[in-house]
Amino acid sequence: MTKKVILAIFSAFIIYVSFYFIIPDVSKLKKENPKKTSFMKYREREWQETGRQIRIRQQWVPLVRISPYLIKAVIIAEDDKFWSHEGFDFEAMQKAMEKDLKARKFRIGGSTISQQLAKNIYLTPAKNPLRKMKEAILTWRIERSLSKKRIIELYLNVVEWGEGIFGIEAAARYYYGKPASALGPEEAARLAVVLPNPRKFNPLGNSRYVAKRAGIIHNIMINRGIIIPAFEEVMAPETGNEIRDTEEISQESKGEQAAPPSSFDPSKGVKEEDKSGKVTNDE
Repeated sequence: MTKKVILAIFSAFIIYVSFYFIIPDVSKLKKENPKKTSFMKYREREWQETGRQIRIRQQWVPLVRISPYLIKAVIIAEDDKFWSHEGFDFEAMQKAMEKDLKARKFRIGGSTISQQLAKNIYLTPAKNPLRKMKEAILTWRIERSLSKKRIIELYLNVVEWGEGIFGIEAAARYYYGKPASALGPEEAARLAVVLPNPRKFNPLGNSRYVAKRAGIIHNIMINRGIIIPAFEEVMAPETGNEIRDTEEISQESKGEQAAPPSSFDPSKGVKEEDKSGKVTNDE
Protein backbone atom coordinates (compact mmCIF):
# COMPACT_ATOMS: atom_id res chain seq x y z
CA MET A 1 0.00 0.00 0.00
CA THR A 2 1.52 3.31 -1.10
CA LYS A 3 1.85 6.39 1.07
CA LYS A 4 -0.74 8.20 -1.05
CA VAL A 5 -3.32 5.47 -0.45
CA ILE A 6 -2.64 5.47 3.31
CA LEU A 7 -2.88 9.26 3.40
CA ALA A 8 -6.15 9.17 1.45
CA ILE A 9 -7.66 6.58 3.82
CA PHE A 10 -6.55 8.54 6.87
CA SER A 11 -7.94 11.79 5.44
CA ALA A 12 -11.26 10.13 4.68
CA PHE A 13 -11.39 8.78 8.22
CA ILE A 14 -10.74 12.21 9.73
CA ILE A 15 -13.42 13.80 7.56
CA TYR A 16 -15.88 11.05 8.47
CA VAL A 17 -15.30 11.44 12.21
CA SER A 18 -15.33 15.26 11.96
CA PHE A 19 -18.83 14.99 10.56
CA TYR A 20 -20.06 14.30 14.10
CA PHE A 21 -18.79 17.68 15.31
CA ILE A 22 -21.45 19.31 13.13
CA ILE A 23 -24.26 16.84 12.55
CA PRO A 24 -26.69 15.92 14.07
CA ASP A 25 -28.04 19.13 15.58
CA VAL A 26 -27.76 18.26 19.27
CA SER A 27 -29.19 21.64 20.34
CA LYS A 28 -32.64 20.51 19.15
CA LEU A 29 -32.78 18.23 22.18
CA LYS A 30 -33.17 21.27 24.43
CA LYS A 31 -36.86 21.46 23.54
CA GLU A 32 -37.60 18.51 21.28
CA ASN A 33 -38.06 14.93 22.47
CA PRO A 34 -36.73 12.33 20.01
CA LYS A 35 -39.63 10.35 18.53
CA LYS A 36 -37.57 7.23 17.85
CA THR A 37 -33.93 6.78 18.76
CA SER A 38 -31.21 5.07 16.74
CA PHE A 39 -31.11 2.36 19.40
CA MET A 40 -34.85 1.69 19.00
CA LYS A 41 -34.44 1.38 15.23
CA TYR A 42 -31.56 -1.03 15.81
CA ARG A 43 -33.77 -3.23 17.98
CA GLU A 44 -36.57 -3.13 15.40
CA ARG A 45 -34.15 -4.43 12.75
CA GLU A 46 -33.13 -7.22 15.12
CA TRP A 47 -36.75 -8.24 15.69
CA GLN A 48 -37.51 -8.13 11.99
CA GLU A 49 -34.49 -10.28 11.11
CA THR A 50 -35.48 -12.90 13.69
CA GLY A 51 -39.18 -12.79 12.82
CA ARG A 52 -40.29 -11.60 16.25
CA GLN A 53 -43.45 -9.51 16.52
CA ILE A 54 -42.42 -7.00 19.18
CA ARG A 55 -43.57 -3.42 19.37
CA ILE A 56 -41.91 -0.53 21.21
CA ARG A 57 -43.57 0.58 24.43
CA GLN A 58 -42.71 4.16 25.39
CA GLN A 59 -44.53 7.03 27.05
CA TRP A 60 -42.72 10.32 27.54
CA VAL A 61 -42.85 12.02 30.96
CA PRO A 62 -41.14 15.19 32.23
CA LEU A 63 -38.56 14.91 34.99
CA VAL A 64 -40.97 16.31 37.59
CA ARG A 65 -43.22 13.28 37.02
CA ILE A 66 -40.49 10.75 37.73
CA SER A 67 -39.99 9.47 41.28
CA PRO A 68 -36.95 11.13 42.94
CA TYR A 69 -36.08 7.67 44.29
CA LEU A 70 -35.75 6.37 40.73
CA ILE A 71 -33.63 9.32 39.58
CA LYS A 72 -31.24 8.92 42.49
CA ALA A 73 -31.10 5.12 42.30
CA VAL A 74 -30.18 5.24 38.60
CA ILE A 75 -27.46 7.82 39.18
CA ILE A 76 -26.00 5.80 42.07
CA ALA A 77 -26.00 2.63 39.98
CA GLU A 78 -24.91 4.06 36.63
CA ASP A 79 -22.92 7.26 37.11
CA ASP A 80 -22.37 8.56 40.64
CA LYS A 81 -20.34 11.55 39.41
CA PHE A 82 -23.07 12.64 36.99
CA TRP A 83 -23.70 16.04 38.55
CA SER A 84 -20.01 17.01 38.71
CA HIS A 85 -18.31 15.59 35.61
CA GLU A 86 -18.40 17.14 32.13
CA GLY A 87 -19.48 14.03 30.29
CA PHE A 88 -16.62 11.65 31.03
CA ASP A 89 -15.49 9.83 34.16
CA PHE A 90 -11.84 9.32 33.25
CA GLU A 91 -11.01 7.44 36.44
CA ALA A 92 -13.75 4.88 35.79
CA MET A 93 -12.72 4.60 32.14
CA GLN A 94 -9.09 3.95 33.09
CA LYS A 95 -10.05 1.20 35.53
CA ALA A 96 -12.38 -0.38 32.98
CA MET A 97 -9.67 -0.33 30.30
CA GLU A 98 -7.19 -1.95 32.69
CA LYS A 99 -9.69 -4.71 33.33
CA ASP A 100 -10.27 -5.15 29.59
CA LEU A 101 -6.54 -5.51 29.01
CA LYS A 102 -6.28 -8.20 31.66
CA ALA A 103 -9.24 -10.04 30.17
CA ARG A 104 -7.93 -9.44 26.63
CA LYS A 105 -11.28 -8.08 25.56
CA PHE A 106 -12.23 -4.72 24.06
CA ARG A 107 -15.25 -3.26 25.83
CA ILE A 108 -14.12 0.06 27.34
CA GLY A 109 -16.67 0.38 30.09
CA GLY A 110 -17.03 3.21 32.56
CA SER A 111 -19.58 5.02 30.38
CA THR A 112 -21.37 7.95 31.95
CA ILE A 113 -25.08 8.66 31.59
CA SER A 114 -24.20 11.37 29.03
CA GLN A 115 -22.25 8.83 26.96
CA GLN A 116 -25.08 6.32 27.18
CA LEU A 117 -27.53 9.00 26.05
CA ALA A 118 -25.38 9.77 23.00
CA LYS A 119 -25.25 6.07 22.16
CA ASN A 120 -28.99 5.56 22.61
CA ILE A 121 -30.16 8.54 20.57
CA TYR A 122 -27.63 8.58 17.75
CA LEU A 123 -25.64 5.33 17.60
CA THR A 124 -25.87 1.56 18.14
CA PRO A 125 -24.69 -0.88 20.86
CA ALA A 126 -21.61 -1.80 18.80
CA LYS A 127 -18.40 -1.79 20.87
CA ASN A 128 -15.71 -0.93 18.33
CA PRO A 129 -13.20 1.96 18.54
CA LEU A 130 -14.88 3.96 15.76
CA ARG A 131 -18.27 3.90 17.49
CA LYS A 132 -16.66 4.92 20.79
CA MET A 133 -14.98 7.85 19.01
CA LYS A 134 -18.32 9.02 17.63
CA GLU A 135 -19.84 8.61 21.09
CA ALA A 136 -17.11 10.75 22.65
CA ILE A 137 -17.68 13.60 20.18
CA LEU A 138 -21.46 13.50 20.62
CA THR A 139 -21.12 13.33 24.41
CA TRP A 140 -18.89 16.41 24.39
CA ARG A 141 -21.49 18.27 22.32
CA ILE A 142 -24.41 17.10 24.47
CA GLU A 143 -22.74 18.28 27.68
CA ARG A 144 -22.16 21.72 26.16
CA SER A 145 -25.64 22.08 24.72
CA LEU A 146 -27.93 20.67 27.40
CA SER A 147 -28.39 21.11 31.14
CA LYS A 148 -27.77 18.17 33.45
CA LYS A 149 -31.46 17.97 34.27
CA ARG A 150 -32.35 17.76 30.59
CA ILE A 151 -29.72 15.05 30.04
CA ILE A 152 -31.08 12.85 32.84
CA GLU A 153 -34.66 13.51 31.68
CA LEU A 154 -33.82 12.40 28.15
CA TYR A 155 -31.89 9.37 29.35
CA LEU A 156 -34.66 8.10 31.62
CA ASN A 157 -37.17 8.44 28.79
CA VAL A 158 -35.22 6.61 26.08
CA VAL A 159 -33.14 3.98 27.86
CA GLU A 160 -34.04 0.31 27.30
CA TRP A 161 -35.72 -1.41 30.27
CA GLY A 162 -36.62 -4.75 28.76
CA GLU A 163 -37.60 -6.34 25.45
CA GLY A 164 -39.45 -3.55 23.65
CA ILE A 165 -39.71 -1.41 26.80
CA PHE A 166 -38.14 2.03 26.56
CA GLY A 167 -38.30 4.80 29.12
CA ILE A 168 -39.19 4.79 32.80
CA GLU A 169 -42.93 5.43 32.37
CA ALA A 170 -43.38 2.34 30.21
CA ALA A 171 -41.15 0.33 32.56
CA ALA A 172 -42.99 1.43 35.70
CA ARG A 173 -46.37 0.56 34.22
CA TYR A 174 -45.20 -2.73 32.73
CA TYR A 175 -43.42 -4.09 35.81
CA TYR A 176 -45.31 -2.43 38.67
CA GLY A 177 -48.61 -1.27 37.19
CA LYS A 178 -48.10 2.32 38.29
CA PRO A 179 -46.79 5.61 36.86
CA ALA A 180 -43.12 6.53 37.21
CA SER A 181 -44.03 9.22 39.72
CA ALA A 182 -45.35 6.60 42.17
CA LEU A 183 -42.29 4.33 42.29
CA GLY A 184 -41.02 3.56 45.79
CA PRO A 185 -37.40 3.13 46.95
CA GLU A 186 -37.26 -0.66 46.58
CA GLU A 187 -38.89 -0.57 43.14
CA ALA A 188 -36.53 2.19 42.04
CA ALA A 189 -33.49 0.23 43.22
CA ARG A 190 -34.58 -2.89 41.32
CA LEU A 191 -35.25 -0.95 38.12
CA ALA A 192 -31.83 0.73 38.38
CA VAL A 193 -30.10 -2.63 38.84
CA VAL A 194 -31.23 -4.09 35.51
CA LEU A 195 -30.11 -1.18 33.30
CA PRO A 196 -26.72 -2.65 32.31
CA ASN A 197 -28.50 -5.68 30.83
CA PRO A 198 -32.28 -5.12 30.80
CA ARG A 199 -33.00 -8.02 28.45
CA LYS A 200 -31.24 -10.50 30.72
CA PHE A 201 -32.44 -9.31 34.13
CA ASN A 202 -35.99 -8.67 35.29
CA PRO A 203 -36.64 -6.34 38.26
CA LEU A 204 -39.42 -8.68 39.38
CA GLY A 205 -37.44 -11.88 38.96
CA ASN A 206 -35.84 -14.10 41.60
CA SER A 207 -32.28 -13.36 40.50
CA ARG A 208 -29.89 -13.29 43.47
CA TYR A 209 -27.81 -10.76 41.56
CA VAL A 210 -30.74 -8.33 41.22
CA ALA A 211 -31.81 -8.78 44.84
CA LYS A 212 -28.29 -8.29 46.20
CA ARG A 213 -27.48 -5.23 44.08
CA ALA A 214 -30.87 -3.65 44.72
CA GLY A 215 -30.26 -4.08 48.46
CA ILE A 216 -26.90 -2.32 48.18
CA ILE A 217 -28.39 0.61 46.26
CA HIS A 218 -31.27 0.84 48.73
CA ASN A 219 -28.83 0.92 51.67
CA ILE A 220 -26.79 3.67 50.03
CA MET A 221 -29.93 5.75 49.62
CA ILE A 222 -30.67 5.27 53.32
CA ASN A 223 -27.10 6.18 54.23
CA ARG A 224 -27.31 9.40 52.22
CA GLY A 225 -30.61 10.43 53.77
CA ILE A 226 -32.61 9.88 50.59
CA ILE A 227 -34.75 7.31 52.37
CA ILE A 228 -35.79 7.73 55.99
CA PRO A 229 -36.14 4.21 57.44
CA ALA A 230 -38.84 3.31 59.94
CA PHE A 231 -37.97 3.40 63.66
CA GLU A 232 -38.15 -0.38 63.91
CA GLU A 233 -35.59 -0.75 61.10
CA VAL A 234 -33.20 1.73 62.68
CA MET A 235 -33.34 0.00 66.07
CA ALA A 236 -33.02 -3.52 64.65
CA PRO A 237 -29.67 -5.26 65.33
CA GLU A 238 -27.11 -5.46 62.53
CA THR A 239 -27.42 -8.54 60.35
CA GLY A 240 -24.11 -8.27 58.58
CA ASN A 241 -25.55 -6.42 55.58
CA GLU A 242 -23.57 -3.24 56.14
CA ILE A 243 -23.78 -0.33 53.77
CA ARG A 244 -21.06 -0.47 51.17
CA ASP A 245 -19.47 2.13 48.98
CA THR A 246 -20.81 2.78 45.49
CA GLU A 247 -17.59 1.56 43.92
CA GLU A 248 -18.43 -1.96 45.05
CA ILE A 249 -21.70 -1.78 43.16
CA SER A 250 -20.03 -1.22 39.83
CA GLN A 251 -17.45 -3.92 40.48
CA GLU A 252 -20.21 -6.48 40.94
CA SER A 253 -22.53 -5.27 38.22
CA LYS A 254 -20.89 -4.05 35.07
CA GLY A 255 -17.42 -5.42 35.51
CA GLU A 256 -16.19 -1.87 35.63
CA GLN A 257 -15.62 0.48 38.54
CA ALA A 258 -17.46 3.70 39.11
CA ALA A 259 -16.11 6.76 40.84
CA PRO A 260 -16.78 7.48 44.50
CA PRO A 261 -19.81 9.57 45.45
CA SER A 262 -19.78 13.16 44.16
CA SER A 263 -20.49 16.26 46.23
CA PHE A 264 -24.12 16.18 45.10
CA ASP A 265 -26.49 15.81 48.03
CA PRO A 266 -29.33 13.55 46.82
CA SER A 267 -31.53 14.57 49.72
CA LYS A 268 -31.82 18.08 48.25
CA GLY A 269 -33.64 17.00 45.09
CA VAL A 270 -32.65 17.05 41.44
CA LYS A 271 -30.07 19.80 41.77
CA GLU A 272 -26.31 20.11 41.90
CA GLU A 273 -23.88 21.96 44.12
CA ASP A 274 -21.63 24.75 42.94
CA LYS A 275 -18.08 25.18 44.25
CA SER A 276 -19.24 27.40 47.10
CA GLY A 277 -21.30 24.55 48.51
CA LYS A 278 -24.63 26.20 47.70
CA VAL A 279 -27.25 24.14 45.97
CA THR A 280 -28.17 25.63 42.62
CA ASN A 281 -30.52 24.71 39.82
CA ASP A 282 -28.80 23.26 36.78
CA GLU A 283 -30.47 25.57 34.30
